[in-house]
Amino acid sequence: MSDQYIAKYCAPTLAGIKTGSLFTAAYTDREELFRELRELNGVLTRHGLRAVPLRITRRRALIYLYRPEALTRDLRSPEAAAILRARGYRETDPDLCLRHLIRQFRETDAFPHEVGLFLSYPPEDVRGFMENPHGGYKCVGFWKVYGDRERAERTFSRYRRCTEALCRAAANGKTLGDLISGAKANAVSRT
Repeated sequence: MSDQYIAKYCAPTLAGIKTGSLFTAAYTDREELFRELRELNGVLTRHGLRAVPLRITRRRALIYLYRPEALTRDLRSPEAAAILRARGYRETDPDLCLRHLIRQFRETDAFPHEVGLFLSYPPEDVRGFMENPHGGYKCVGFWKVYGDRERAERTFSRYRRCTEALCRAAANGKTLGDLISGAKANAVSRT
């Protein structure tokens, strides 16, 4: 998992403007995968981030990179909590919810659509997708938008700009720690 690869798929999360991101990691040796995850978490935890595997198949792992504090806030919103309860989650504690989500990923081949709540998707859009995945949406970007189109388009633009900036910085040799520190500082200065 190179810094450039992580920047490409997780830039808004690294910058603190998104709660979580998903990326896949190919591997040939399971122990090597877990060693890489420990090293990655060694960098991430110093910056308030964490990475956990949601699903591991024979040669690929789906990794969730996230900000635990932001996840706590997101999952405790009344609409998110209602969606989670309807999907069998008993609590809004982020650690318990994450364990439940991992179980969902590992016990079924279906993709648990509530994962959008773990990725900063607005609950109204997560609900809209769960109720009507093939229609009724207003636009498509990083997710299908059923609610506030203008807000979502501004968010999509912000995510794209952030990703471009972090990918450029990574290509110029910035380390993952540098990317996180610099992106977070830039995000704060723009607010």
